[in-house]
Amino acid sequence: MDSKDIVLIDDEVLNNIKDIFINRNETLALAESVTCGILQTAFGSVPDASLFFQGGITVYNLGQKTRHLHINSIHAEACNSVSDKVAMEMAVGVCSLFSSHWGIAVTGYATVDPEIKMDQPFAHFAIAHMGNIRKASCLRHPEANPQLIQYFYADEIVKALYNILSNPSL
Repeated sequence: MDSKDIVLIDDEVLNNIKDIFINRNETLALAESVTCGILQTAFGSVPDASLFFQGGITVYNLGQKTRHLHINSIHAEACNSVSDKVAMEMAVGVCSLFSSHWGIAVTGYATVDPEIKMDQPFAHFAIAHMGNIRKASCLRHPEANPQLIQYFYADEIVKALYNILSNPSL
């Protein structure tokens, strides 16, 4: 894999999101697991990010998700911390942790895992606004390269956020 294979997040979309947040005087925080900070890097690289981006946290295991984002540990243990419920709890939790209007969370797999009979990587993500889930969805990708999968997830999540912000009725 060389760098031209990675799908970068569209700068124009990121800047449009920034403009919307600044115009609304709203903020964003991120909780990442499977994307390992890719979303934080993307939003942190936007000019004037400090005007809307509160920050983020990468929580890779059950203990950290429970400690920092207050997810339900019993449910999370049963699903290896990968479910729509965990993503939604993470999104709400990161809003609280960072005192942010909006929160995005993602948890999932970037590789197959034969031990749990998972043969296609997938991730659950959620977008919360003021403690309410605005979107929760599952992404799947047949690619075998974990980095490509992580960037695919991040790009799709940014597009989903932009779609919500651009269409208030969603």
